[in-house]
Amino acid sequence: MVKIYPKVSEEYQKAIEKAKRKLRGLIAEKNCAPIMLRLAWHSAGTFDVKTKTGGPFGTMKHGDELAHEANNGLDIAIRLIEPIKEQFPIISYADFYQLAGVVAVEVTGGPEIPFHPGREDKFESPPEGRLPDATKGNDHLRQVFGGQMGLSDQDIVALSGGHTLGRCHKERSGFEGAWTPNPLIFDNSYFTELLSGEKEGLLQLPTDKALLCDPVFRPLVEKYAADEDAFFEDYTEAHLKLSELGFAEA
Repeated sequence: MVKIYPKVSEEYQKAIEKAKRKLRGLIAEKNCAPIMLRLAWHSAGTFDVKTKTGGPFGTMKHGDELAHEANNGLDIAIRLIEPIKEQFPIISYADFYQLAGVVAVEVTGGPEIPFHPGREDKFESPPEGRLPDATKGNDHLRQVFGGQMGLSDQDIVALSGGHTLGRCHKERSGFEGAWTPNPLIFDNSYFTELLSGEKEGLLQLPTDKALLCDPVFRPLVEKYAADEDAFFEDYTEAHLKLSELGFAEA
C-alpha cells in the first residue's frame, strides 16, 4: 500500500525543520517528552475509520476537546509549545502537534519516526469517548485500536510500549505512578517490567496486564522485551500509522 502525501511548499518544509529544532530544545529543557507524546497520541487516536471523523487534525486546541476526561492535563502541553507555534504561523496545528510527538520519541533515545507534513486543521472536535479506557481489557483495546482506528494487534502492543515514557497522575487519570524506573528514556523497559511482575512503585494498569493474558499480545510482549531493535522497528511503523490516520490515504 503506497500512500500519496500532499505536496507542501519549500517554505513550509523549511518551517517544519526549524520548528523541529526548537521543539527539540524545549522538550529537552523542560523534560516534557511524555506529555508531548500523549498530546500527539490523543490528537490522532480519536479517528474513526467508519465515519472518517476525528484524527490528527489540530482540534485538540479547542476547549471542548481539551475538556474530555481522557485529555486532563493536556492544556499544559499546549501552553508549553504555543510560543513556538506562534513563530511558525504557516504550520498547521495538525502538523505541529504530531511533530511534537515525533520529537518527543527522538529526544528521549527512541527511534527516528518519519514525518510527512501536509495535514490541514479541522474545526469540529470529535465526540468524547473515542480514546482507550485504562480500566478495561484486551477486547476493549481491539475495539478501540482495531475496530475504530483500524490498527493491528501488533500496533496495539508496540504503541503500548510507548508507556516507557511518562507516568500517571492521580488528579488527571485516577492512577498514580510510572511504568518504568526511568520515565524519561524511550527503550523497551515497559515490556521487561511487565514480564517481571508487579513491583512496588511501578504502575501496571488493567490494559497493561491484558497484554500478558492474550494469546496474540503476549508473544509480542516477550519479543519486544528480548529485542529492543524489533520493538523500535514495529513502534516506528505503529506510531507513523497512528499519526497519519485519516491523512494521505492510499
